[in-house]
Amino acid sequence: MRRVAVTGIGVLTALGEGRDETWKGLLEGRSGIGPIRAYDPSSLRTRIAAELPDFRATRYAHRRSLRMTTRNDQLAVAGAALAVEDAGLDLEGSGHDPERAAVFVGGNKEISNPEHLLTGSLAARREDGTADVRQLGERASSAFYPLYFVEGLQSGSLFHLSHAHGFKGANSYFHGTADAGATAIARGFRSIRSGESDVVIAGGFDDASSWWVMSKMDGLGVLTTDNDRGAEAFRPYDRDRGGSVLGEGAAFLVLEEWESARRRGARVYAEIRGAGTTQDPDLVSPREDGRPLAQAVRRALSEASVAAGEVDYVATHGCATRLGDLTEARALTSVFGRDSGVLASSVKPATGHLVAGAGALNAAVCAMAIDGSAVPPTLHLERTDPGCAGIDWVPGQARELRVRTGVALARGLEGQQVALVLSAPAVEA
Repeated sequence: MRRVAVTGIGVLTALGEGRDETWKGLLEGRSGIGPIRAYDPSSLRTRIAAELPDFRATRYAHRRSLRMTTRNDQLAVAGAALAVEDAGLDLEGSGHDPERAAVFVGGNKEISNPEHLLTGSLAARREDGTADVRQLGERASSAFYPLYFVEGLQSGSLFHLSHAHGFKGANSYFHGTADAGATAIARGFRSIRSGESDVVIAGGFDDASSWWVMSKMDGLGVLTTDNDRGAEAFRPYDRDRGGSVLGEGAAFLVLEEWESARRRGARVYAEIRGAGTTQDPDLVSPREDGRPLAQAVRRALSEASVAAGEVDYVATHGCATRLGDLTEARALTSVFGRDSGVLASSVKPATGHLVAGAGALNAAVCAMAIDGSAVPPTLHLERTDPGCAGIDWVPGQARELRVRTGVALARGLEGQQVALVLSAPAVEA
């Protein structure tokens, strides 16, 4: 099987735009969570989020092409552009065949721009306030934004990324929550490993702090309502945890076949060596023993030919729900043993929960930890829940560590469990 190198990391979070800014913020223990400012959140129970402070899509694409995009798509465009720039990748200059250059993305897009939806929908409103579908059909052509249906295409990001970077090979869009971006990276890994592709852009993105996503998640009971606590309301594995805080952003990797990356002199952050996926049969509430997640980790380690004792760091899901954290802790102790010495941390209290981008961000964090010989902390963990004991969650402050092998986790609300194994680049396999 061919080896898969990570040669580019594009990260866009509330901590900053680009790999360096986010990594610096993580190691410094900063958080991008604060009061929602993009809209009036008073109708929501959760009124805090990790918003991008100064995002301008025109930094990454021409204004004309952005007419067909939603903010969700724009985050994908930005994350991929940052990854390609970081990799120093030019298809023509590198000798890569565009038809063997693939794009795999994970997102959570559901609608066109909400303002266009609302404006058009008013055309169906009777005088008494009820909806008239026949009236909507008569007026739709003039009432809706001309590109309304184009901008609303779920997998539109595939077109925008392929068009921007000239990638013409295999492609897939994965819809979901934290599992989506991680699954996209797993697909990219397998595409190169099997010989289908030579270079891949893969990752996840989400405008999870938007009103549309917040309004959905607000009623599921998975978000904290402790608004007065601000950023400290997000506290994975803590006795006092009460749920997640959402954030917007993107995380993308450039993956390359090992030998072609070496020939062009690319910087290799890490090597992806294995991926594992399983399905938890319960929706929202995971199986209490954590077995499905444990099995995903074991499958990834098996494919990577890595023993559990060789793992130095785990970038955890850490969503701060009562059962979610407990089952994750049980899964990790099942795989690695209690008090094994493996370090594990969740970056979500710093970046917010990026939903469809969360698993991809964990993969990027593993690659940065391997390259930077340090692991980020789990913020706001003051009193570990006894049910989560037995794992070193790196509370409070980052630690220096030579990370030879890391595992990135993602857990979807729909029950999907994903694990990726990344290792330090070695000259010999």
